[in-house]
Amino acid sequence: MTTSTGALADRLRHLLGPDRLLEGDLARSLYSHDGSIVGGACGLVALPETTDEVAACMRLAHEAGVDVIPRGSGTGLTGGAVPLDGGLVMSLARMREMGDVDVANSCVWVQPGVLNLDVSTAVAHLGLHYAPDPSSQQACSIGGNVGTNAGGPHCLAYGVTVQHVLGVEMVRPDGEVVVLGGVAPDPPGYDLRGLVVGAEGTVGIVTRVLLRLTPLPPDVRTMLLDFLSVTEASAVVQAIIAAGVIPAALEMMDRNMTMAVEEFVHAGLPTDAAALLLVEVDGTAAEVDTATAVVERVARTHGVRTVRVAQDEDERALLWKARKTAFGAVARVKPSYYLHDCVVPRTRLVEVMAAIGEITAREGVMCLNVFHAGDGNLHPIIALDRSDPDETERAMRAGDQIVRACVALGGTLSGEHGIGVEKRDYMPLVFDHDDLAAQACVRRAFDPDGRMNPDKILPTGTRCGEVGLADTQVPEGTWI
Repeated sequence: MTTSTGALADRLRHLLGPDRLLEGDLARSLYSHDGSIVGGACGLVALPETTDEVAACMRLAHEAGVDVIPRGSGTGLTGGAVPLDGGLVMSLARMREMGDVDVANSCVWVQPGVLNLDVSTAVAHLGLHYAPDPSSQQACSIGGNVGTNAGGPHCLAYGVTVQHVLGVEMVRPDGEVVVLGGVAPDPPGYDLRGLVVGAEGTVGIVTRVLLRLTPLPPDVRTMLLDFLSVTEASAVVQAIIAAGVIPAALEMMDRNMTMAVEEFVHAGLPTDAAALLLVEVDGTAAEVDTATAVVERVARTHGVRTVRVAQDEDERALLWKARKTAFGAVARVKPSYYLHDCVVPRTRLVEVMAAIGEITAREGVMCLNVFHAGDGNLHPIIALDRSDPDETERAMRAGDQIVRACVALGGTLSGEHGIGVEKRDYMPLVFDHDDLAAQACVRRAFDPDGRMNPDKILPTGTRCGEVGLADTQVPEGTWI
């Protein structure tokens, strides 16, 4: 621990009490990781419970010149909440208060530690819900969702987090508290609220979020379609939308993933199918009937084998459980996994799925695919045992090639997981020097000293007005 961190620890202990400043080896080890395979080194962990406490912690860190790394539930998949070189991890997990629902304006203020699913559960009696629904919604926090601009299966129709955040209360690096955005539909000035969403904690710490709430649809229908080829399933994705239907959700799983999930959930999934599509449509009863008929007609003209329509809420919930527990089901295959969440145009799904198959076969690694097919947001999961150095190296090579293949097909680096550390040094694949310098200037305007979640998003060496780009390789020592 450095002298400055040691002095900061004394002041934080006085502010928060010894129970809410974690300094032991076990705590520091736990907070040096998130849901990715990135590992770092944690100095201190603070557990504030109010905006005032966050602001006080930030002022103390600012005076000590210590880096600050915001953290939610730790479910992130890119190393975005991992402290790479000491510093103060600011865990917001204890900030779980929800304000009163503003029914007239369909919104509610919540603290960042509130879990995603808990919002919808709390407002369901009002006929409302919070639309963005990451697969980890039972565990991931609203603050983390804001940090990465998280998506989810139902974001095809309803949009990602930024479309559902009306305003944020944020503590700047020097401890000043500001409110950006609000209930007004079109506030004057720059959209700083939109800038904060997806900034991964590099411009400040969000301490409250004003969430837009969406009416529950009057009718919902969930269908499971299975195919004997991934190509046919991929073609149906485009054909459904081309036919004029925008499903609430349109998800795909390949055979490897289906087998792992079925062994875990026992949802009656056809494990001999090459690919499954989970399609959900909602709206009025008439709209749902029409959309269902279109989906079935399109699927039957593209080689669907069977169409299973959930007969009641229990069956619908079981099908969604199969989809949303997919990442965890990988543990039945290998103890760990490595993935990216690149996005490609829907029109290139057939090509990118073929490319993923070729890459993983060439590297001799097992890939399980489950993803948001409707908006081309891929989740190729490379299963691996990290105790095997050779397998780990091959998995990393495959991941690198998949990212480059997606970009070559007109794609981009992330649909919802963020950039963090894992994809930081891929940024030059999609942004030129001027683009990166402009982003660095925006970041510097909020954080002149570069202490907020350092070494995330922008490649090492990126500076406002003077850009030096690192190789597109992950720095030594950040992977485990």
